[in-house]
Amino acid sequence: MPIFMLPDDIDSDIIMDIRHKSDIKHKSDIKHKSDIKHKSDIKHKLDIEHKSDIKHKLDIEFPPAHLAREDGLLCVGGDLSPQRLINAYKNGIFPWFSEGQPILWWSPDPRLVLYPDGINISKSLKKKIRKSYFTITMDRAFEDVIHACSQFRDENRTGTWLVDTMIQAYIELHKLGYAHSVEIWKDGKLAGGLYGVSIGRAFFGESMFSYISDASKTALVALCSHLKHHEFDIIDCQVTTKHLVSMGAQEIPRRGFLRQIKASINKNALLGKWEFCGFDQLS
Repeated sequence: MPIFMLPDDIDSDIIMDIRHKSDIKHKSDIKHKSDIKHKSDIKHKLDIEHKSDIKHKLDIEFPPAHLAREDGLLCVGGDLSPQRLINAYKNGIFPWFSEGQPILWWSPDPRLVLYPDGINISKSLKKKIRKSYFTITMDRAFEDVIHACSQFRDENRTGTWLVDTMIQAYIELHKLGYAHSVEIWKDGKLAGGLYGVSIGRAFFGESMFSYISDASKTALVALCSHLKHHEFDIIDCQVTTKHLVSMGAQEIPRRGFLRQIKASINKNALLGKWEFCGFDQLS
């Protein structure tokens, strides 16, 4: 049940007025007709390309985020192509749906965000980090991380919301250099992690998981340290959870969130594979 409707036809604003002169010689007349046909062919090709470009642009557009319902649901349908996903994040919109549902697009108000330099780190967690209790990597096991996340449930997300189509869509974004993962290892085994999408100097968090106590918290601290080092402005946490609030995330109005990401997404992007740059000095 897609809502991304396209007009049946898009009129071209290019009008050709070709006049035939009857006193032209036969040879010139043939050449003139040939020129007309050539120009007409070019016009037809350009019109098709123009309509195709407009159709493609319209096809990945979203309604304005402020039109979302009270529960944050904005629209239904479309697909999970890289172009549409990136456009969604740029406009403060993200997909979230369960098996058997159409693709649902959300933009909640208020929005939960975390600023890289505003994370709260408990004394016990700082101690673990200083002692290198975990090994931390980035973009080493993206597919393992997202599959692990699909087995977990966020505080406010019930059901299997990370369905196969979503998993494949984010794997494709990872291959394109937009989606990134943080991996937390203990004794050579994956203990926790998170993943999200980076556009400009904004990071849009998607999900996290933990097999061992403090593994997902360590992943978030590592992400904040990495983003702070690269001068990122904001982490979108989407919906409010006690876990994220306890680590420093805060709710802001959607209007303010959209204003902040508009500035951040236009900054130079940090595309490609990420390498963890280490922790800032923990006070």
